[in-house]
Amino acid sequence: MDRATRCLTSLYARSDTHCPLDTGFGTLGLVPESTPTPRLSTKISAIAESATLKVDAKAKALQAQGRPVISYAAGEPDFPTPEHIVEAALVAARDPKAHRYTPAAGLPDLRAAIAEKTLRDSGLEVDPSRVIVTNGGKQSVYEAFQVLLNPGDEVIVPTPFWTTYPEAIALADGVAVDVFADASQNYQVTVEQLEAARTPRTKVLLFVSPSNPTGSVYSPEQTKAIGEWALEHGIWVISDEIYQNLTYSAGDSGEAVKAISIVEAVPELAEQTLLVNGVAKTYAMTGWRVGWTVGPADAIKALGNLQSHLSGNVNNIAQRAAIAALTGPQDAAEAMREAFDRRRKLIVGELNTIDGFDTPTPQGAFYVYPDVRALLGRTFGGVTPRTSLELADLMLDQAEVAAVPGEAFGPSGYLRFSYALGDDQLLEGVKRLQRLFAS
Repeated sequence: MDRATRCLTSLYARSDTHCPLDTGFGTLGLVPESTPTPRLSTKISAIAESATLKVDAKAKALQAQGRPVISYAAGEPDFPTPEHIVEAALVAARDPKAHRYTPAAGLPDLRAAIAEKTLRDSGLEVDPSRVIVTNGGKQSVYEAFQVLLNPGDEVIVPTPFWTTYPEAIALADGVAVDVFADASQNYQVTVEQLEAARTPRTKVLLFVSPSNPTGSVYSPEQTKAIGEWALEHGIWVISDEIYQNLTYSAGDSGEAVKAISIVEAVPELAEQTLLVNGVAKTYAMTGWRVGWTVGPADAIKALGNLQSHLSGNVNNIAQRAAIAALTGPQDAAEAMREAFDRRRKLIVGELNTIDGFDTPTPQGAFYVYPDVRALLGRTFGGVTPRTSLELADLMLDQAEVAAVPGEAFGPSGYLRFSYALGDDQLLEGVKRLQRLFAS
C-alpha cells in the first residue's frame, strides 16, 4: 500500500505515522507525531475523516464560491422525503408523547415494522425483540464491530469497501483483511479468495450486496456459497443491506434482480449474522438518521446495553416517520428507484464512451465504479496523474467535476460516481469529462 493510500484511508495509520498529504482536497489523514504523553487518544487521532464526505464538502465549498462544480460524491438521493412520511413527522411533533425518551432499543411499533420488513425482504422471521433501532446505518456498523470483536480479531472485508468499514473495525481493535475483486470479477469476491484469507484469527465476514461503492449485486448462487462457507467455519457475518431495495434489471427484461439476503440463502446462518439496514437510501431519508440491526438475541442484548450508554434512543419523531416509511404507500420509493435505473443506464453508457474508462453496469445502489487505470500516466491539460487521487484532483481543477478516488475504497485506479443527482447535471458532468479526456 502506497503512502497516499495509507494517509487517505488510515487503515494502518497510528500515532507514529505522519501523513502531511495535500492532494487538492485538503490535507487527508493527518496524524500527529508520536509523543510520550499524547494530548489526545491515539486511537481516535488515527481515524481519517470520511473521504466521501470530504470530497463532497470540498465540492460544496467551491459551489458556494460561485464555481459551477458538479459533484458525484455524495451517497444520498436528491429527492425529497415522500410527503406522507413528512406528514407523519409533523403529526408526531405536535404530540407531547413524542417529546419524550423512547426505549433505547427503539419504539415497539417501529421494531415490529422492521421485523415485518425483514421477513418480507430478507426472508427471515424474527421477533421484534431481536431488532435494535440506531442513529443511522453508521451507528449500526460501529456497534456491530464493537459487540463482536476482541483485540486482534480479523474481519474479512471484500474490497472495494465503503470507506467507514475499516475505521469502525480499527475502533473495535480489530484487524481488517482486504480481499480485492476487480472489474473483471464485477467486484465480487469468490469463496476461494475468502478461504485463502481465512486464518485462526478470522472472526467476522463483512458481506455487502448491493455494494457501496460498486453497485455490484451477488447472485443467489454466489450468496449461498459464501453463506455456507461462513457457516462451515463458524464465522460471524455482518451483512449491510442498506441498498437491498434499490436493484435493477440485469438485461432487457425490465424485472429487477433480487439482492437475496445471506440469511435467506442460508437460513442456518441467522444465529451468527447481524443484518444492518435503514430508511436512508430507499426513502430519501439520509438526514432523518434511522437505521437498525437485526440479529441473535444475545448480540441484540449486548448492542442494547452499549447503545444505552452511547446514545440512548433515536430521535422519537424520526422513529415515527420511519414507521410511516415502512408501513405506508411505496409508490414514491418505487418512482425514485425507476429514476435511479434510468440514470444508471445513462451514466454507464456515457462514461464508457471515454477512452480509458471501463465501467461495469451495476445492478444495485446508485453508484458506478469505473476502472480508470488506463488514464493514469497520460497527460491532460499539462498534468500527468499517476494515481486516481491525482486524477480526481485533475477532474475537479480542470473540468469542475467531483468524484471520489479509489484510494478511499481500496486500491488506486478507480473512481466512484454517485448518480443520485438530477438528470441534467448528471449528463453535463459526464460531457465535461468527455471533453477533458478527449484533449
